[in-house]
Amino acid sequence: MKILRILLLVFLPVQIFGQYISFNPDTVKAGRFDMGKMWTFENPPVEYFSETYNFKPSDEWLEKVRMAALRLSSGCSASFISEDGLVMTNHHCGRNIIYKGQNEGEDFLRDGFYAGAPENERRIPDLSLDQLIVVKDVTDVINEAMAAGKTDAEKLSLKDNKIDELISEGQKENPELQYTVVPLYNGGKHSLYGYKKYTDVRLVFAPDLRTAKLGGDYDNFTYPRYGLDCMFFRAYEDGKPVKTENYFEWSEKGGEEGELVFVIGNPGSTSRINTVAQMEFERDYINKPVVDWLKDLYGIIEAQVLNGNTENYKLVAELYSIGNGLKVYEGIYNGLNDPYLIARKGAFEKKFREAVSADANLKEKYGHLWDEIAQNREKIKPVAAELFGYNINKRYASELFKAAAAVVRIAEERKADPAKYTEALLDSIASAFYPAASDKDLQERYIQVQVNIINRNLVKNTELIKMLFDGKTGQEAKNHLIKNTELDDPAYVKELIKTNPDDILKSDDPLIRFFVTARSKLTEYQKLNKSLNERDEINNGLMGEALYAVYGETIPPDATFTLRINDGVIKGYDYNGTRAPVMTTFHGVLDRYYSFKKRFPFNLPPVWENLPKDFDLSTPLNFITTNDIIGGNSGSPMINKEGKIVGLIFDGNMESLTADFIYTDEKNRAIAVHSQGMIEAISDLYGAKDLAKEILQGRR
Repeated sequence: MKILRILLLVFLPVQIFGQYISFNPDTVKAGRFDMGKMWTFENPPVEYFSETYNFKPSDEWLEKVRMAALRLSSGCSASFISEDGLVMTNHHCGRNIIYKGQNEGEDFLRDGFYAGAPENERRIPDLSLDQLIVVKDVTDVINEAMAAGKTDAEKLSLKDNKIDELISEGQKENPELQYTVVPLYNGGKHSLYGYKKYTDVRLVFAPDLRTAKLGGDYDNFTYPRYGLDCMFFRAYEDGKPVKTENYFEWSEKGGEEGELVFVIGNPGSTSRINTVAQMEFERDYINKPVVDWLKDLYGIIEAQVLNGNTENYKLVAELYSIGNGLKVYEGIYNGLNDPYLIARKGAFEKKFREAVSADANLKEKYGHLWDEIAQNREKIKPVAAELFGYNINKRYASELFKAAAAVVRIAEERKADPAKYTEALLDSIASAFYPAASDKDLQERYIQVQVNIINRNLVKNTELIKMLFDGKTGQEAKNHLIKNTELDDPAYVKELIKTNPDDILKSDDPLIRFFVTARSKLTEYQKLNKSLNERDEINNGLMGEALYAVYGETIPPDATFTLRINDGVIKGYDYNGTRAPVMTTFHGVLDRYYSFKKRFPFNLPPVWENLPKDFDLSTPLNFITTNDIIGGNSGSPMINKEGKIVGLIFDGNMESLTADFIYTDEKNRAIAVHSQGMIEAISDLYGAKDLAKEILQGRR
């Protein structure tokens, strides 16, 4: 094959391999750890650790770090760091929920929070912690149950029944635990996990949002970095702090360049076992439309913030969450367009298929998988864009689209069951449409987002598009739709919802016609999608079995938001024509603050204008490592081989965004808050000296 030469005029930072180099796709080889280092505690690679780092963790070491690790209900990781139930996680893991512990007049995001005394620790409703206690391989019993099924649906039903049975048995044996069965290797293996759940979780300390997230979305997924992204809670039982022997001790000096470190946490989800056909489908039919949608949505929230709302910290936090999602999806999308990375994935797939084909038994059982998976993706492609275009995201839908969707849904339900809705119930439902506090300009921007989604994804339905927008796009399309619907009138909707269902469903109103079409199309397409997904679930599980049969435990399973251990070293990298420092200091905080003239999102609270005399700006704040992390690892403790905390994972760099489908250590870096930096800030910037003392001593 002719050598490809990648000549890019526009720099795409996540295309870290394909740009500026020549390579022959036929000679590209997969890396040893392309499938990652997210090792399970069922099968930790202790011999690999020994050979690579001259460190062989004992069973006792592994059990202690497993028991000290926690999972946060907000979708993050956490850990016990004192015998008195003190818990460490990230600020961004708690920032969207800690407001539930505020009293009137308080704003924890604006001002931060420090309890100072046990009686002042604030319980946060709806926040809980999980501690993994029981781990049991149940692969054989699940496979045996599935073998009795004749169709995909039967196999999956038998699987679900067996899982329910295993969970029930576990809870009878240990009623104080909550059980779940976790599919590993895409369902090629299964483990039964039993968790101890802590539901009384109280806030102890949180820095202000500006210090925790300096630089906002501009600095997100970048390095060098200067964020104090930490938060501390305490777990309680029966009204008293939890007493535990399993907690991580603190390293006062932290780590040094070249040092071995481990991340103990719950990586959320990866798709590294996926075939190239699956990755290409995800790129074109999932990531691309999501990126377009998030860009539109981010623009709306950013405009709100910049329009005099930079002090509305709840809104700012929402902006940061959307911006984070946008960078993730865009990073994955760009990575899946990188010819070198795709060639590397293709090289692994080729080698894997050859290994399966070389063994007669494996070939008979698994040899068909790649072609069948590719065929399934081809079957869903013709309707994939429409599946996205007809769906409405309820969280960010306009009031107009919510009302229209509800009117059509209720009309269909009333037609099927006339007694389902009383007039009083319909009045109550209608009264919830168009809240008085709705901002008209904001609502029109949300309408614009949905108009854009429809125009981008429903291009095949030319009649529908013509009816909705009369051939217009952008703002003109939105204005045309608003002008031609009557559903933006709350009084009209209130009366309409009570009229004859047939009359509603036959209405000429463009939005009613859209949702009648959408519900019909989605019913049809989702039936097809369900059938293909059932086949995919079976095939993905078989692919996981094949992977395990060929490579065994040398390849870890994809992330499943369950506990993993991964290894790395503290190491810098070259970027942007220079060298990234291994560690940053608090001096960088002031540099960003003044360089951007104190403007959002580089603004800081007043304490940074008059720093305490004991506060040492030269203290390490953030640092980077080669650890393999993904969303869900946020809040994970980073420990040394002594099991002591040297840092707190909170982000990755731009080059890490491809980690959903491939792990590379050339430039992919995990970013952590330094153990020294946390103590320095807690003790000398915020004056929480008792908390700093507890962290260092491991007890109150």
